Amino acid sequence: MQPLPPRAALPPEAMLARARAMREELQQRRTVRHFSDRPVAREVIEEAIRAAGTAPSGANRQPWHFVAVGDPELKRRIREAAEVEERAFYATAPAEWLAALAHLGTDEHKPYLEIAPWLIAVFAERHGVDAQGERQANYYVQESVGIACGMLITALHHAGLATLTHTPSPMAFLGELLERPSRERAVMLVVAGHPAAGAQVPVITKKPLHEIATFR
Repeated sequence: MQPLPPRAALPPEAMLARARAMREELQQRRTVRHFSDRPVAREVIEEAIRAAGTAPSGANRQPWHFVAVGDPELKRRIREAAEVEERAFYATAPAEWLAALAHLGTDEHKPYLEIAPWLIAVFAERHGVDAQGERQANYYVQESVGIACGMLITALHHAGLATLTHTPSPMAFLGELLERPSRERAVMLVVAGHPAAGAQVPVITKKPLHEIATFR
């Protein structure tokens, strides 16, 4: 054990101001489906992934791996494979599910997977490998990776980028295309870049505080 690193002791009014500022910043975040091909420096993506890597995890196993893809040919192959799965989904999904998606303007066509400068594939490690090459159990994998994904999206937004979370099902093709070990399971693709000029987003609302929180 070691002492907790120094932390700023903020007065209550400063705490509230910072909490409010963060909430206001995140309220501007929107899922984007129209991306520009404007380049984004690799260093920006690296810093966002570093931020995601600070997430808490079960037993500090850090059961995640991020594959940042900027290579145009590999992005093309990912799009092709993803659209195969998406076509199958839209052909067989229950009508209720398709109706719920309709107002978002999404379909089986995913051009942004090629247009956006970066795709970040997030993998969950079913188990780890220790220094001796032996299997090492991971704990609370789903919860830990979910927290890291949220922090990744927040960091990308804070850096001024737009994002989209893409979850084609099944996603085994990502492990194959990105040459990841079988102990890893693809969780999502985070598309990152600048929005296209004139990008449109659906008209949506978020639930108010009283519907998402209870104070006792």
